[in-house]
Amino acid sequence: MGWQRPDGRRSHQLRPVSFERGFTQFAPGSVMARCGNTQVLCSVTIRPGVPRFLEGSGQGWLTAEYRMLPSATPQRQERELMKLSGRTQEIQRLLGRSLRAALDLPALGERTLLVDADVLQADAGTRTTAITGGFVALVDAVNTLLKAGELERSPIRHHVAAVSVGLLEGEAFLDLNYPEDVVASVDCNVVMTEGLEILEVQGTAEEGSFNRSQLNQILDLAEKGIQELIIAQKQALTEPLASLNQ
Repeated sequence: MGWQRPDGRRSHQLRPVSFERGFTQFAPGSVMARCGNTQVLCSVTIRPGVPRFLEGSGQGWLTAEYRMLPSATPQRQERELMKLSGRTQEIQRLLGRSLRAALDLPALGERTLLVDADVLQADAGTRTTAITGGFVALVDAVNTLLKAGELERSPIRHHVAAVSVGLLEGEAFLDLNYPEDVVASVDCNVVMTEGLEILEVQGTAEEGSFNRSQLNQILDLAEKGIQELIIAQKQALTEPLASLNQ
């Protein structure tokens, strides 16, 4: 009979996705990104200067931080204060790499964009939601520089989005929620540009292994999902900002 999705979706369907822009008052770019029951607040701030290794180069930089709030999961998690877990470090590096790929860093000039992704509620897909929502916040932050006349042209090169795909009972399913994520035999996170160029593929066989044909199925579903996510990004960016930042 095969895997029956708990929420009734077809294997190729995303969860409902939304991007609420201008969610907070002080960040030049802030978006509440929702993917099903996963909620991630993505904020972008701008700082003059760049890391020491880029000083004098004329190009900018982007870095990212990712955190999960204690109440984001059914059982409270301790705050990560003095020492970050390996998972947190890995996710924020992925977030930074993915969003830097969206930028023409020389066009940014010697300034740093800082992306904060704070998970308010986790139902799987927090890293992919952080990337997809973080891009929308990034566009809004860059637009504040353009409106202020601090940039001559936009350093945004292309849209970037991310999605998860997993194998359950040998079949590929798009955008896993938590009940699916915990039982999937293979779990992949895929990051792509709007031209469907791959930026990163994170694939792990939780049990057994998977073959090339299954990987192709996973990438095909990821392409479909990312195309839909980028359409949602573009639609959100045509809508007026929330009143906080108007």
